[in-house]
Amino acid sequence: MEVTAPRFGAQSMTGRLRRVLVRAPRPADAALWSAYGWRAEPDPAELAREHEAFRALLAEAGAEVVLAETPHGPDPDAIYAFDPALVADAGAILLRPGKEGRRSEPDTMGADLVEAGIPIAGRLEAPALAEGGDTVWLDERTLLVGRGYRTNDAGIAALQELLPDVDVIAFDLPHHRGAGEVLHLMSFLSPLDTDLAVVYLPLMPVRLVELLRAREIELVEAPDEEFESMGPNVLALAPRVALALAGNDETRRRMERAGVDVRAYEGDHISRLGDGGPTCLTRPLLRD
Repeated sequence: MEVTAPRFGAQSMTGRLRRVLVRAPRPADAALWSAYGWRAEPDPAELAREHEAFRALLAEAGAEVVLAETPHGPDPDAIYAFDPALVADAGAILLRPGKEGRRSEPDTMGADLVEAGIPIAGRLEAPALAEGGDTVWLDERTLLVGRGYRTNDAGIAALQELLPDVDVIAFDLPHHRGAGEVLHLMSFLSPLDTDLAVVYLPLMPVRLVELLRAREIELVEAPDEEFESMGPNVLALAPRVALALAGNDETRRRMERAGVDVRAYEGDHISRLGDGGPTCLTRPLLRD
């Protein structure tokens, strides 16, 4: 009897990445950079070049790269594929972004996910709000959720209902610079292994730090000067194998001292200008 290989299941942040969904930037979307809060106008040619090189690194790491191709409206943030959905063992959960300009993305991604062979297991409805960047799988049965300006109490309750076998633990996020700038849970926390994470401690809730330490998770601290450049936003390709934005040299050295194989990508346009790191650019579909 032939055994069919699994095509989805990603209740982990650090298992080996086997399948991943990405969405390439479109030249026309770059003109909307200001309306979507990007730091400056990106160059469409550089967006395309950087994203193509980023996809190549994912493929080199052994991941099947699925390119999202369902048409969508003008939206430069659509390249940040982590936010519109979760992919759990039962299928995809379509979220409802707190950023109004991104509200159509879950429907678009839903079509891409179905095309990729992933069933839709549920979706969030108003007034629930949740973005993928506020969700972190600590292990396959523990989902951390940041309660901030992009994810509300109704969104957290909806995730608890849709994931009945998962311990959903919520933490209040700091105000920092307010609702006008994105601050996700993953802005200051990225797991690198079951017992290792890179963090930016000054913004972390005390209860979250205590939880990580109680579970004996070693913390690699990103320095102050590399927080704004997304030093703590790192994509685990496998346990202790990480893809990080180039330029955060001290964070990289600290991860390497902790035994992490760090690979870097150039992202001045796809990441720095839109405040979206390597995790933001991907929607993992299958991890070991």
